[in-house]
Amino acid sequence: MAEAARIYIVEDDDDIREMLLYVLSDDYDAQGFASAPELDRALSRALPDLLLLDIMLPGQTGLQILSRLRSQRRTADLYVILLTAKGSEYDRVKGLNLGADDYVSKPFSVLELVARIKAALRRLPRAGQQSPQGGAATADGVLTMGAVSVDPQRRRVVVADAPVTLTYKEFELLTCLLRHPGMVFSRDRLMREVWGFDFEGESRTVDMHIRTLRKKLGPDGDGVIQTVRGVGYKADQ
Repeated sequence: MAEAARIYIVEDDDDIREMLLYVLSDDYDAQGFASAPELDRALSRALPDLLLLDIMLPGQTGLQILSRLRSQRRTADLYVILLTAKGSEYDRVKGLNLGADDYVSKPFSVLELVARIKAALRRLPRAGQQSPQGGAATADGVLTMGAVSVDPQRRRVVVADAPVTLTYKEFELLTCLLRHPGMVFSRDRLMREVWGFDFEGESRTVDMHIRTLRKKLGPDGDGVIQTVRGVGYKADQ
């Protein structure tokens, strides 16, 4: 029997944390923490497959934790779902800019949150493992356009011979576009292909990930991801 996926929940509200643990523990190895130091101790022992991260935390905020995780090689591609206050667009946008893979606004639907978790875990490699290789553009599986090269097997991105660190969703977006050069993807289709589901606010989520992806690819990767006005995005030169 396969080992259950590991999910860490960082939430200082005891009622919400215990409710999430109750809901998730039947299917997953769910562990809850109330603060950044508790999370750090757990991360030093083992990485989770997915992290639920509340923004409003005592001491170090969820956004500060996210920024720190993305800056460290070991946790740079950890899949993170932010738990945000309803109506706090600034926090959601900032979280996406910092590399969050998804967000859920409080009060949230437990069924919707579980559906997003399941959709994410279906596409994620297990912690400490490489993801399986999909379609390949060349004999060795490396996808190349201009100065940008993506190795899906090793999950490596190189731009002009320099390695680039991407979050999980940024990597999946880039890979999806490069596997279909010249094909225009609507935002809705990118949500289905990369996130695996539809949800309100998808345009902002896709746009923010494309923006951070372009920034990380830099001048040498400029122009690989093109905007098709009124439709979506494509990889072309």
